Amino acid sequence: MELYLDLFSQPCRSVYIFASKNNIPFEFKKVSLMEGEQYGEEFGKINLIRKLPALRDGDFCLAESIAILLYLAEKFKTPDFWYPADLYQRACINEYLSWQHTAIRLHGSKMFWLRLLIPKVLGVDVPQDKLDSALEDLNGSLKLLEEKFIQDKPFIAGDNISLADLVAIVEVMQPVGSGLDVFEGRPKLSAWRDRVQVAIGKELFDDAHQSLLGAQESVTLMDTSKMQFLKPKILKLFM
Repeated sequence: MELYLDLFSQPCRSVYIFASKNNIPFEFKKVSLMEGEQYGEEFGKINLIRKLPALRDGDFCLAESIAILLYLAEKFKTPDFWYPADLYQRACINEYLSWQHTAIRLHGSKMFWLRLLIPKVLGVDVPQDKLDSALEDLNGSLKLLEEKFIQDKPFIAGDNISLADLVAIVEVMQPVGSGLDVFEGRPKLSAWRDRVQVAIGKELFDDAHQSLLGAQESVTLMDTSKMQFLKPKILKLFM
């Protein structure tokens, strides 16, 4: 089985962590989003959506991280706590997975691009009002994550880590890669982060986030010309 990944990407990190944690055998196929390799002819044969992550299992190809996570959980019969058979726990997980796309995913990604990639790689100044608005949106999503989804539970679905926590933690970490400490002043979020990290294992957690947390330094070494053809699309999306 092949997994097409770039660990700069939050959904790619969730799939990478899940497969690695559960000892699922896979071949890591690196596709550089920053160099636009997802638009190459070869990757198009794997995923016409042109996004990461992607999976190829024999002749079967699959896109979208949530679909891939569920496929892996079911095919490899991973421990029940990841996606419990219990109706109510599963409903809580599905609720979070349905909400996160246009909430924490969108706002965390936007901060990463506005604070780091757009000014440092694309060379475009980001107006302060854009940054302020994006931060306000992110703060709103983080507040909901704490008050609605985590509440006073150890994890989103109860006493054990689940796919919801895995998908959530990689999103919450994304703006951290731009130098924004989202855990400052949020003891509940910080304590949840620590529990998730322990459940995943610090070594695997750090491995998955190494590229992201080194992004501020690595962008200074990037060949920025490779991203210029993506510039109009990126600015339209985030500016």
